[in-house]
Amino acid sequence: TLVNLFSGFTAMIYIAEGDFFRAAVFILIAGVFDMLDGMMARLFKATSEFGVQLDSLCDVVSFGVAPAYMLYHLYFKDLGELGILLASLPALAGVVRLARFNAKQATFDDKWYFSGLPVPAAAITIISYVIFVHDSIYLTEDLKGPAVIFITLLTSIYMVSTVKFDNLPRPTKEYFSNKKIVPAMFAIGIIASLVSLGELIFPFMLFYIGSNSLRHLIFIIREHREAADDFDETEQPEPGPYDL
Repeated sequence: TLVNLFSGFTAMIYIAEGDFFRAAVFILIAGVFDMLDGMMARLFKATSEFGVQLDSLCDVVSFGVAPAYMLYHLYFKDLGELGILLASLPALAGVVRLARFNAKQATFDDKWYFSGLPVPAAAITIISYVIFVHDSIYLTEDLKGPAVIFITLLTSIYMVSTVKFDNLPRPTKEYFSNKKIVPAMFAIGIIASLVSLGELIFPFMLFYIGSNSLRHLIFIIREHREAADDFDETEQPEPGPYDL
């Protein structure tokens, strides 16, 4: 867990020096260790409240402050005080997201879904945009500013949202018997990202956000339809003479 924090701190040093690529590598390394610490804790049955709190504190630096600091140096530093405010949004949203997760966590059981975009996923979305999209041929100079603002707001809003997002696939029989499409999509995304040398990471993250948002919307529509079907008008009192 502390290697996660060290990697995030190292990323911030490289960001200050203008080396975004190395900074992105260290944020990815932080993500690897963030995944490993949870796996090791569950494997050795060493989960604890201390571990949960320590993990969240480290995540704030590696996946909240570091990507926000990267956005500031990339674009927002030229916007003065407004730029500072906008650049801080991923860090602020990440803190709220992690605090909400810790407050609602009743058990240490592994979860298949997260409420709100996971902070590491938001960080990967940001750094993949910075490294592979911002200075690419896909964006003109006029579009770079709006694109940075869009990515900043998108990740920040989704972190504090209540949209359910899939967790990483778990290598258990129960998981694969209940969820078959998700592991396949994650495998395709990883393979495509490796084959493209990282260029498809950002499109995959947008797909991850969009697909989970669509599923959440479908669930909401179904709930409203079921509630309407269960509503029985015969159980309502007769309208009075002054009722509209």
